[in-house]
Amino acid sequence: MAADGTGDDDTDTGTDAVVKPDRAVVRDALGVGVAVGLSGFAFGVTSAGSGLGLLQTCALSLLVFTGASQFALVGALAAGGGPFTAAAGAFFLGVRNAFYGLRLSQLLALPRAVRPFAAQWVIDETTAVTLSQPDRRARRIGFTVTGLSLYVLWNLTTLLGALGAEAIGDTRAWGLDAAGPAVFLALLAPMLKTTTERAVAGLALLLGLGLLPVLPTGVPVLVAALAAPIALLTGSREDR
Repeated sequence: MAADGTGDDDTDTGTDAVVKPDRAVVRDALGVGVAVGLSGFAFGVTSAGSGLGLLQTCALSLLVFTGASQFALVGALAAGGGPFTAAAGAFFLGVRNAFYGLRLSQLLALPRAVRPFAAQWVIDETTAVTLSQPDRRARRIGFTVTGLSLYVLWNLTTLLGALGAEAIGDTRAWGLDAAGPAVFLALLAPMLKTTTERAVAGLALLLGLGLLPVLPTGVPVLVAALAAPIALLTGSREDR
């Protein structure tokens, strides 16, 4: 796409372009932002249960702001993993956002001064809402509303979850330590639409659970990442 905004990615210029009302875009974006933003409560509870303090928990949501990486980090810490191993697992999960950013930068074509701030909101949910819109105006609205509503709610519910966890004491006694993984699986499952994606998820599950008794805490999660190249390599050979 050219720098002036023309190109195949902008359907505004087409005479037969599909125009989506702004109200419909806002409605869809808010639906995603509110639904996922409320899950920050589970992260706050899980993070507090893993031993992180209130300020540490809130800082993760404010600065990291990517649920899968946050849950992976505190989950590894809660299981007894070291901080470097936990951070490594969270980092590898967060790398996908860089690839999202490459695509969204073309579709949104935001001013250069805005891009560093918009980068904070490049996550699964904002990417999904943006890609589902028919033109650049709708994409920008969808990205902004989803990012803003999700960021505000995620951080607010993180704070409430951490405060609640401190008030009730041991979260494991209430079974709340399982809230984080449950939310993560609920977010992940609808994304597994193709056979390859399901194969990667299934193989990762087998690797993670199978190696859990024999490797240090946190390491099985890293090894499970090998499921992606293994599944892709196997699939490409079968296609031949």
